[in-house]
Amino acid sequence: MTKKTDPATAIQNLKHFGEFGGVNPSITDSATFTFMTEDEMIRAFHGEAEGCFLYSRHWNPSNKYLAEALAAMEGTESAWVTASGMAAITTTLLQLCNTGDHIITSITTYGGTFAFLNNYLKKFNIEVTFVNITDIESIKRAIRPNTKVLYTESMTNPMLQISDIPELAKITKEDGISLVVDNTFTPMIVSPHLLGADIVVYSMTKFINGKNDCVAGAICASEEFINAISDVNTGTAMLLGPVLDPLRSSSILKNLGTLHIRMQKHSENALYLAKRFEEMGLRFVYPGMPSHAQYGLFNRIMNEGFGYGGMIAIDLDTAEKAAPIMELMQVRGVGYHAVSLGYFKTLFSNSGKSTSSEVPEEIQKEMGLSPGLIRFSVGLDHDIENTFQVIKSCLVDLG
Repeated sequence: MTKKTDPATAIQNLKHFGEFGGVNPSITDSATFTFMTEDEMIRAFHGEAEGCFLYSRHWNPSNKYLAEALAAMEGTESAWVTASGMAAITTTLLQLCNTGDHIITSITTYGGTFAFLNNYLKKFNIEVTFVNITDIESIKRAIRPNTKVLYTESMTNPMLQISDIPELAKITKEDGISLVVDNTFTPMIVSPHLLGADIVVYSMTKFINGKNDCVAGAICASEEFINAISDVNTGTAMLLGPVLDPLRSSSILKNLGTLHIRMQKHSENALYLAKRFEEMGLRFVYPGMPSHAQYGLFNRIMNEGFGYGGMIAIDLDTAEKAAPIMELMQVRGVGYHAVSLGYFKTLFSNSGKSTSSEVPEEIQKEMGLSPGLIRFSVGLDHDIENTFQVIKSCLVDLG
């Protein structure tokens, strides 16, 4: 595949000025907006008033600036920003599915997503089939006449599998199914929409914002879909109200301008650790190494220049062995023993006991999740060799 996609330049090419010529767009913190005529307000409620803002649960200028930048990054017609990544996921799926519909999804997925799909959707009689997303034939077998969505993550959490988005897109288009891809782990590295996905969702809390100072999400899709979720009468986003605060939109937009640099450094550091772990003979998972099962696929679908991502995992067999090592790594300054990812400091946690704890133990075993898996979100460390040496010392002292 020819790698011509440059999401960073797409963002840099945007011209967003403040109302007084500021280099940053002005922040609009108004909840409601004035109309000069009654007819204009009526037309706005019917979605017929171009350039008018009605109410900030519907649209807000600051949110629109961020949405435009995200759409430019993803190559979609439009986008909508939400108050969390889960809000982006749930809004999308509830808009696409009705009672009696069917969803196919990866068994390896973020714990909160798993809980929503496996537990919450039952109240709406929406059925979900979990599959190994790397097994294309199992996906084909799972398709039913009422299948509406195939949902996956570009890089799955926490097993770091790579979804074959172009192949999945072929399957879904043949059957009229919507392909929804969570790209939280790989912004800029992978462009799911340009590979065939219909809708791309994000937790912007993570790499996109990069500061772990807010919770936010995004839905990148066609103009038709974004208009549908924000429709005043039937839109899931409009009626459930998961809107992002415009002050947060403004701060995320500024952070988005440095995302490409941060992803390059996260990736550089994670690849360095992977190579050093390999030298140690440590069991690890990193999609940027030839030993990874989908290394070739990843190279075919990724954009050039951003690396293989900042997520890496090591397998210490048991939670009892992992726990003291994580505690010691925090004490010795590797980073923070905390969930989440995309922070400028390294974060690490035992996935089975934290971000995948919603997944029952028998299913964790089915998906191959080791009880001793420690997932690292590698930070922007300037001296990554020193970080490695500290990790090594913790493993040696307590291994």
